[in-house]
Amino acid sequence: MFMTPLRSSTALVTLLSLAAPVAAQAQDTPGAGFLGTLFLTFGKRDIAVGSAVAQTVVDQDEIEDRQAGTIAQLIDSVPGVTLVNGNTPQGSGINIRGFGANNTYGTDQKVAIQIDGASVGSEELYRIGTQLFTDPLLYREATVLRGTIGSFAYGSGIVGGVVKLDTKNASDFTGGEHGLAVGQTAEYSSNGEGVSSSTTLAWQPNDQAEFLLNFSYRSYDDYLDGDGDVVGNTAFTTPSGLAKARFTFGEMGDQSLTFSVSRTVADDKDVPYDQFATTGGSFGNVDRLTDTTQASVEYGYNPLGNDLVDFTANLSYADQKIEYDYVPGSSPLEGTPSFPFLVGTVNADQRYETTKLKLANTARFGTGGIGHSLETGVEVQERRRKDNEAASAPGGTDDRLAVFAIDEMRLGRFTVTPALRFESARVPPANDSFDSYENDALMGGLALAYEFDNGFAVFGSAAYTEGLPIIDDLGDTAAAIDKMTTSEKSETYELGASFGGADVFAAGDTLAMRGNLYRTELWDITSYASLERVNVQGFELEASYGLQNGLYVDLNAHVGHGEETDTAGDTERWRIQAADTVNLTVGKRWNDRLDLSWEVVHGTDRRDSTVEALPDATVHNLRATFRPEQGVFQETEFRVGLENAFDLDYVGHLSSPERKAPGRTFKFGVTKVF
Repeated sequence: MFMTPLRSSTALVTLLSLAAPVAAQAQDTPGAGFLGTLFLTFGKRDIAVGSAVAQTVVDQDEIEDRQAGTIAQLIDSVPGVTLVNGNTPQGSGINIRGFGANNTYGTDQKVAIQIDGASVGSEELYRIGTQLFTDPLLYREATVLRGTIGSFAYGSGIVGGVVKLDTKNASDFTGGEHGLAVGQTAEYSSNGEGVSSSTTLAWQPNDQAEFLLNFSYRSYDDYLDGDGDVVGNTAFTTPSGLAKARFTFGEMGDQSLTFSVSRTVADDKDVPYDQFATTGGSFGNVDRLTDTTQASVEYGYNPLGNDLVDFTANLSYADQKIEYDYVPGSSPLEGTPSFPFLVGTVNADQRYETTKLKLANTARFGTGGIGHSLETGVEVQERRRKDNEAASAPGGTDDRLAVFAIDEMRLGRFTVTPALRFESARVPPANDSFDSYENDALMGGLALAYEFDNGFAVFGSAAYTEGLPIIDDLGDTAAAIDKMTTSEKSETYELGASFGGADVFAAGDTLAMRGNLYRTELWDITSYASLERVNVQGFELEASYGLQNGLYVDLNAHVGHGEETDTAGDTERWRIQAADTVNLTVGKRWNDRLDLSWEVVHGTDRRDSTVEALPDATVHNLRATFRPEQGVFQETEFRVGLENAFDLDYVGHLSSPERKAPGRTFKFGVTKVF
């Protein structure tokens, strides 16, 4: 439940003068669940208050301001989010609260990623990561839901959270006015000589129809680290495209139909198979073609005067193809009998196809003084994996049926939200030598919140989920059979408080804060070998303070600790524990014309016992956005950034030791809508 954030300080001042309390009025959004309210701040990011669900929204202004080169870089400042090699699409992954991406199989399936409702990403791809090949400039908004309690409308086994990516609309360029608009963005990055271009054609012939076509192109050479050394295997070229259409019809426009399809292709020649290292090593080099497509059709029906119907139907399809050709002589592999199994691995083409139909309705009604916002839904999904026996990559299908219900009940200042999800799965193999398996699980949670009349709110939640067996674990060994008959279980408990208010320390100022404690326990583990149990706990903080004169301060922080216990009873630090970070931004706005900011990011490196710990790192980033008010460049946006301003040589917390972070990088971007 949220409204689109306002990023203009002028608009915010107007809002503050007209509305009390300051927080934006919540608006129910089917599929969104109980996400509370976004408090509109003077800073770069609005803060979610009054809800037990930890959510962060990165809007289009912030996406453009950050000039990110990858999808992962869009959200790396969100508390609890840590990137694996996030500076390139190759080997890139998103870790939330210590779950999700890792540098062996790519992902542990505990973070869900959706593009316009389509479930994207691979499951276990050995040594090549999650391969999130898509361009940041295709998107108008990225939403991160952390933890399990907000995940029951999106899937099972979600422990880290959900990343929702929403593509741009034609009306983002036309401003809702009839006619044709052309948007052009060009960006340059000095480190790696990176260039990108995004061209959008938007047409809104009337109030009932809008059409968008976009072509984006991004190309980077290998970048340099803080010592001035080349970091190999970091060059990439990714052309992307987006086509989208939306129609509204019916009585007073109460129905809508939206079509969306996006595609990104990467054609890499003579690159290491192992995407987490900078050289080929034992795996050698390959020619790799990665082709990803996402498509969705969504129907919405929200009749005026009928609070019982707010219905959406979303049919989506995601296709990820990865084709390999081994480059002979690129490693000791060729002709070496001790590594014959790796030849099949590096030649193994991969393909995941996911088709999903999701029906959801939100009904608003009252019973005995209690206001209900009841979201119910059903989801049918088929995930198909290409069979490749040579690489021990079993094929088959993963057929899922799920039903869910989330009831946000309001009684005075109390909000009580129970949530349930039942999911069943059937995994028939493509290889007749393997058995077929069926599993199911009932999952759920309870969230409580109380809002005081002074802007404070307290909240807590408890949630339980299960990760059902996946295609990748098919096999005829005892270990494989055990995996296919065991679901991973987890419990997460959270407790926190938030505040949103105006005129706190000075007339016209705004202050928003949110603190969140969490604890997660995972058992019956199948996604990691020889582990009995994982325990993770942490604290997240988001805050924003701004003055009416344009000065603002944003703070995002996370501190946590995790332990893993193996089957022998030995306990070590959790191997993919999220980083401890503090992200502080100080800036000033001069209305909509100029925005200057200084970002300081401090991160600790606390790796597990198998990897040598590296020093803590403090990185400084400077950014500026300028919008001329008159002249030939009127309505043009210029953006300048200086990242890692002091050229620090360091490795990101979960990144491969060989994959150092980029050194000092100058960025320049310009955007114009004609």
